[in-house]
Amino acid sequence: MAGKEAAAAPAAMSGADFPSLGEAIRVWARIGCLSFGGPAGQIALLHREVVEERRWVSDARFLHALNFCTLLPGPEATQLATYLGWLMHGVAGGVAAGLLFILPGALVMLALSILYATLGQVPLVAALFFGLKCAVLVLVLEALLRVAKRALHGTLPWTLAGAAFLALYAFQLPFPVVVLAAALLGYAVPRGLAGGGHGAAADGPPALLDALQAAEPGRMTRLGGAARRAGLAALALWVWPVALLMDHAPWGDIAWFFSKMAVVTFGGAYAVLAYVAQEAVEHYRWLTADQMLAGLGLAETTPGPLILVLQFVGYLAGHAAGGVAGGVAGAALTLWVTFLPCFAFIFLGAPFVERLHDAPKLKGALAGVTAAVVGVIGNLALWFGLRVLFAEVVRLPFGPLALDVPVPASLDPLAAMLAVLAALCLFRLKLGVVKTLGVVAVAGLVRLAL
Repeated sequence: MAGKEAAAAPAAMSGADFPSLGEAIRVWARIGCLSFGGPAGQIALLHREVVEERRWVSDARFLHALNFCTLLPGPEATQLATYLGWLMHGVAGGVAAGLLFILPGALVMLALSILYATLGQVPLVAALFFGLKCAVLVLVLEALLRVAKRALHGTLPWTLAGAAFLALYAFQLPFPVVVLAAALLGYAVPRGLAGGGHGAAADGPPALLDALQAAEPGRMTRLGGAARRAGLAALALWVWPVALLMDHAPWGDIAWFFSKMAVVTFGGAYAVLAYVAQEAVEHYRWLTADQMLAGLGLAETTPGPLILVLQFVGYLAGHAAGGVAGGVAGAALTLWVTFLPCFAFIFLGAPFVERLHDAPKLKGALAGVTAAVVGVIGNLALWFGLRVLFAEVVRLPFGPLALDVPVPASLDPLAAMLAVLAALCLFRLKLGVVKTLGVVAVAGLVRLAL
């Protein structure tokens, strides 16, 4: 059904330049290969490619989808890509966008996991990705400015964004609590937060998807039926290996443990990494604490969601049981039970969220989440920037607060220079994301000589 919908979309536009599924797949593949920098950088890249450069989706629709994905467990950028793909081309588009967002990083992580398990640290790879981290820092800051400009209009949204930032940075409140509080506030006072509909921005042409929706009023109903069936199928495919492997160690343990992680990862990977490390290191003894840190470093410097660090853990668990073949099996099983729930959540929930798109209280709740997300991105940018630019960051108490403070003497001059180079390429020379990442990644190789 989804394929027929995708094929019929351009014809229904009566000549409008709506992208085909094939054209969209090429863009999703590009995004998957360039999705460095964790959720903030990935969301920025999605917005640049889908909203700014191609006008496939309007700002308001993008933020509406992002708000919903932020409320879900699991990697929000992966779910956002899946949601956008579904909006564009139905189930086929959602599956393509989600898979292509995951696969490039998963393949890189698998290769690095094999190299790590067999050869140890790889200096050349580490140096190359060091440059990428510095470039991504600038991309995250650009995303923060861009999203704040579009999402924050009025005193209440700005206040809520600032409160979310302080709640996460200074008070270390749990991410789900911050997002839920923002949603409840928006639900209670929708007029203070909710903006207009999902039309185009005032400074650009109408989004292609909005034109298609106007030309086909019943399109969303058709997409919703196929999505619900796909969501139920994803749930069945997720549960099947868990039940089948339950009595077969270590595969049953891998399937069960990472299935649990898939439904509790509110706030992204960092929210559960402490628990994962504790269980994987101390309980299951799949790897050591140093190996866990190495896996996190690899995940931070590869494309795709940071939660791919779980794939590294699964690989080492399987490697201990069956060498490289066992490691590949462990990594594949981890990916299966980690990401299938993402597809289930989107396909089952997105039609409902779209149907209530114009409900005032729901719009207010999601607008509250939007404002909070600006604070979340700000917190991520600060967290990421401190750890890219400084070798030492300490947490200092200030009364009831605890703040991350860098040790000035630990400033990495090379990291600072690469970040400045990235800013120059992106803001002054207007080289774009691909060229900026390429220039700074190659410059990062200088680290080998230092």
